[in-house]
Amino acid sequence: MTEKSHIFSVSALTASLKAHIEGSFPYVWVRGQISNLARPSSGHLYFSLRDENAMLAAVWFKNRQKDGEAFDPLTGEVFENGPRPCLAASMKDGQEIICAGPLQLYSARGQYQLIVEIAQDAGLGLLHEQFEQLRRKLAGLGYFALERKRPAPVNPARVAVITAPGGAAIQDFLRIAQGRGLGSHIRIFPAPVQGDGAAARIRRNMQRIADEGWAQVLVLIRGGGSIEDLWAFNDEALAGSIFNFPLPVLAGIGHEVDFTLADMTADLRAATPTHAAQLLWPERESFFRQLRQLTDALKKNSASALERIGLRLEAGERDLAWRAPLRRLDRLRERLDATLQRLYGAGRFILEQRLARLQSRETALTPARAGLPARYERLKALAQRLEPAPLRGLESAAARLLRLCRELPRNPALRVERERQRLLVLARELTRSPLRHALAKKEELERSEKEL
Repeated sequence: MTEKSHIFSVSALTASLKAHIEGSFPYVWVRGQISNLARPSSGHLYFSLRDENAMLAAVWFKNRQKDGEAFDPLTGEVFENGPRPCLAASMKDGQEIICAGPLQLYSARGQYQLIVEIAQDAGLGLLHEQFEQLRRKLAGLGYFALERKRPAPVNPARVAVITAPGGAAIQDFLRIAQGRGLGSHIRIFPAPVQGDGAAARIRRNMQRIADEGWAQVLVLIRGGGSIEDLWAFNDEALAGSIFNFPLPVLAGIGHEVDFTLADMTADLRAATPTHAAQLLWPERESFFRQLRQLTDALKKNSASALERIGLRLEAGERDLAWRAPLRRLDRLRERLDATLQRLYGAGRFILEQRLARLQSRETALTPARAGLPARYERLKALAQRLEPAPLRGLESAAARLLRLCRELPRNPALRVERERQRLLVLARELTRSPLRHALAKKEELERSEKEL
């Protein structure tokens, strides 16, 4: 029972293989040589793809055969000259092609086959393979690194262009450049842009441009085309020249979907030659708009600056007027006049006070003047009475009395001693009393003379 569970029916095994094959290979690319090509009236193509060791059945149904391809399904390249004829019309035995599509198991005959959806000549496939190999190599060398790419100058005045001089690409480039920017000099360096020797000619022109040192930027432009037409720009040596070029390089090769190694290595890539001119020169109206904005800003700033300067000037004039020497002299004169007025007032006030005091004293002295003659006569009489002679007599009498007192014996009885002491006191008083009275009168006389 267990062994029978491992025995497949033909249908079951075929179904299992079909699911496995179709699930594992939903879409594959296969290269081989055509053999056993059959073109039945249905329009389908039946053929085999073979190489030295194996063979694969293939079918290309009519509904999948397009009348013409507008772009390369492998690279996305848009064909400039219109759709290309379908390869189905020109296929023949012995031709090497590349096919793409899903694998399918035909259960009726137990045979798997390739359902072709895309087919193209193997020569193109080799170019794509070579392109991918070069792309990986140059990427590993850092040719496509963003950090090494330099910005193109804005509105450059000197531009060197390498292109075919009679092509539509240069005409579009010049037409756009004429209406943009602020004017520039453009030098065209003619070179073939396809075919053998094109890459070498482009590199020689690049060396010439670098030696002259005139240009600010280098532009490589070319119209669209097939991968064979653009192959000169996939040259490894040309990519090296772009990588080492001393100036920024702008590449506008083919259409937007066209990518070449030159595009990838250049500092800046334009989708088309027309786009290259748009990247270099801004719209002229933008300059006029910027000029108007700057003019308005200049007017506004100038008005503000003039207003500030005017305010500073007025403040300076006021400050100068206040600090000017003549103004200072005027202020000093004013202060001097005020000081003199105060001095005059103070002097007048003091003088008036002194005059008032003098008048009051004169008034007070008026009665005293009337009695001066009588007082003078009294003083004169007093002076006559106080002549020095009577004084001298008194002085001599006192002196004799004192001498007598001293001559009395000091050893009599107590009574005698008391009398002697009393006599001494009286002698002193007698001596001093006339002198004291005379001196007082003398001082009174002197005071009266001074007041007189």
